[in-house]
Amino acid sequence: MMKMIYAIVRPEKAYEINKALADAGFGASTKWSVSGRGKQHGIHVGDVIYEEMSKNILMIACDDEDKNEIIDVIMDSAQTGEEGNSGDGRIFVVPIEEAYTISTRSKDD
Repeated sequence: MMKMIYAIVRPEKAYEINKALADAGFGASTKWSVSGRGKQHGIHVGDVIYEEMSKNILMIACDDEDKNEIIDVIMDSAQTGEEGNSGDGRIFVVPIEEAYTISTRSKDD
């Protein structure tokens, strides 16, 4: 069975993550810009509260046996600082029930 990996990451890390994935042999991904907030409920800078932060979501479809390697590459590339920081992101993994290639109208294995 295949998996879909959704990685919500800092926008300034997206290029580095995609390059690391490609270098590891996982070149296919989809990226889009989003905004939101996590557990930290935004950022307080003086009297200003930024409730939503810009993020990128990377979407990677993969075989089960590649899932852990892809997650490791993302974590290694996305983490800021030696021990990471709040807002570095989240990774979600969900099963893919079916996939199709539009150009050939075929169901993927």
